[in-house]
Amino acid sequence: METKKIPTRNGFGEAIVELGKENKDILVVDIDIGKSCKTGEFRKQLPEQYINVGIAEQNGAGVAAGLATCGKIPFVVTYAAFGSMRICEMIRQEICYPRLNVKIACSHGGVTPANDGASHQAIEDMGILRTIPNMTVVMPADYASAKTLVKKAAAFDGPVYLRFTRDAVPVIYGEDEDFEIGKAKQLKDGKDVAIIANGDTVCLALQAAEALAAQGVQARVLDMHTIKPLDTQAVAACIEDTGRIITVEDHNILNGLGSAVAEVVAEAGKGKLKRVGIQDQFGQSAPYQRLLEMNGITVENIVALAQGQW
Repeated sequence: METKKIPTRNGFGEAIVELGKENKDILVVDIDIGKSCKTGEFRKQLPEQYINVGIAEQNGAGVAAGLATCGKIPFVVTYAAFGSMRICEMIRQEICYPRLNVKIACSHGGVTPANDGASHQAIEDMGILRTIPNMTVVMPADYASAKTLVKKAAAFDGPVYLRFTRDAVPVIYGEDEDFEIGKAKQLKDGKDVAIIANGDTVCLALQAAEALAAQGVQARVLDMHTIKPLDTQAVAACIEDTGRIITVEDHNILNGLGSAVAEVVAEAGKGKLKRVGIQDQFGQSAPYQRLLEMNGITVENIVALAQGQW
């Protein structure tokens, strides 16, 4: 039976409409790419809660900050490359420094923009934003978790960066699955090795764990949907129980999930870590799967690392 696949941006688009209907303080500040970021239905059903600032990302951040000072809960919506780097200074100075209740909701995370090329492939975004004080950084693994985590972000008091995929990814969770910002979701238990992934790579971690189980290797799998604040207790448990961790992410291996986990491992003074992710290189215009393969973000590579010399 073929696994159902849906882009996580679709989960955002549906959740934001539900939120807007429930709470008139929920607003969308669109950066003129609502069709791609799935805010069209929100604009249609809730026009009084929708603002399109045009292709002006910095202005969008400023407008959202102002709205937040008036008790509104604005979602700035754009592509991940623009919602992290183009408006980084505004996020730092106008949103995070005063700790305003603004959400930055971005589609096209990682290399999922694929044929759009390196300019639209955000491989640095989560790393950049996790270094800013007061910022929370979240990437859901699938459609169902995206819907839930968007709602959790709306209820969370403070700045949140939400990262979604353009391409369809396998549905992992049921609609009733609960999530907590800052708390990892354990999908499989195992004592031989731990695989910690987030976003579109969680499905690869699960497939690798199944392949390893067939060879007698029991892998623990964690969906680390929040990389800031990181669930350090879950990482510490992996260190204690397995001593070996593989991180998997659709992001530069520098300053993303792998680096965040490495910080915990280093401070623990024990355990070993291997990182799978974008190998500190820009993407290209190519199919999504090909771009993953070019960086070793594959089931086969995760399995090989788990079985290799540590």
